[in-house]
Amino acid sequence: MLTNKTPDFIADINYLTTEQGGRKAPAFTGYFPQVKFSFSKYQGGGKQNFIDKEIVNPGEEVTAEITLLLADPFKGSLEIGFKFDVMEGARIVGKGIIVEILNPELLAK
Repeated sequence: MLTNKTPDFIADINYLTTEQGGRKAPAFTGYFPQVKFSFSKYQGGGKQNFIDKEIVNPGEEVTAEITLLLADPFKGSLEIGFKFDVMEGARIVGKGIIVEILNPELLAK
C-alpha cells in the first residue's frame, strides 16, 4: 500500500507505559498506528519506520520517519514542533512531535 511512498515527516515519539494506557507489547519498525493532530478531526494511518532502532518498548522514545496513508487532509497545515497523538483506535499509545517535514506539500502556508 505504501511501498513506493516516501516519508512525509520525521518525529520524536514517546510511547506511553502500559500503566499510562499505552501498549502492552513492543512496537516494531513498520508499525502502522493512526496519527491525530489536535487541529483536525481526521485520524489517519501513519506508518512508522524507526531510525536507529528496530523495536520500541512501552515507555521508550524513538525517532521515526512517518509515512501518512493519506497526506491530503494535512496539506498546507504542518509545522516543525507540531505535536500529535499516536493512536490505536480511540486509545492514545504515544505522543509525538514533528522535528522535520520531508513532504513540502504539508508545510503550513
